[in-house]
Amino acid sequence: MKTEQWLEETGQARRTVGSGPAEPVLEVRDLSAAYRKNPVLADVNFSVGRGTLTCIVGPNGAGKSTLLKVMLDLHPRLTGTVSFFGTTYQKVKSRVGYVPQRGAVDWDFPADALDVVMMGLYGQIGWLRWPRRRHRELALAAMEKMGIEHLAKRQISQLSGGQQQRVFLARALVQDADLYFLDEPLAGVDAATEWAIMETLRDLKNRGKTVLVVHHDLHTVRDYFDHVLLFNRTVIAHGPTEETFTRDNLARTYGGTLRWLEAVVP
Repeated sequence: MKTEQWLEETGQARRTVGSGPAEPVLEVRDLSAAYRKNPVLADVNFSVGRGTLTCIVGPNGAGKSTLLKVMLDLHPRLTGTVSFFGTTYQKVKSRVGYVPQRGAVDWDFPADALDVVMMGLYGQIGWLRWPRRRHRELALAAMEKMGIEHLAKRQISQLSGGQQQRVFLARALVQDADLYFLDEPLAGVDAATEWAIMETLRDLKNRGKTVLVVHHDLHTVRDYFDHVLLFNRTVIAHGPTEETFTRDNLARTYGGTLRWLEAVVP
């Protein structure tokens, strides 16, 4: 099955976002969380519009990964609400895809790459049921889109870091979600994988999908993302990259006057 056929069968035929105001798909209000008794998130408020490609950036230990986990009910919140498409996450889980950090995954799990990608189809297949030929073809087409179809029978632990990242992105793609969360998908990957991942994320955006990415490389923010959320335990600034990714906002996010800011924001 070719990529074009996969897009058609999964309802992901290419479409562009209209020129009107973006439809909010995610709203976070007064969110706070802690690890044991240590506050991690405090009074977090923001909303994300449909068809946007947003990066979340901030210093190490700022709570960026925790923010994703709290929104996805993977870590308890102390206060606040998170709305997905106007309702709770539990009611629309099938519309939300999540790619965790590679370091958070047990790569010794006995599964080949194709099995991992097909996990994104469990909403269609159903638990304790065998995948059908159609599910296998959809998973292989998603792997082809990421350039890894030749790795289908390779044990996941035998793959390189970049290949593993492509497998997990293929799993998210085959789910056909409307909103995607990716936690540092570009960390530790080679240039070819970085290019392939960004091409895929741009394609998702152009088809009206919404993508949030925890990102670490400030030098590529302007080139890769149309929106940015500057974060340090709370939202420092959020909006279109051209307006928000400024030297002043970065100094507020990372603390003090940083000499290297001139290299990031001329």
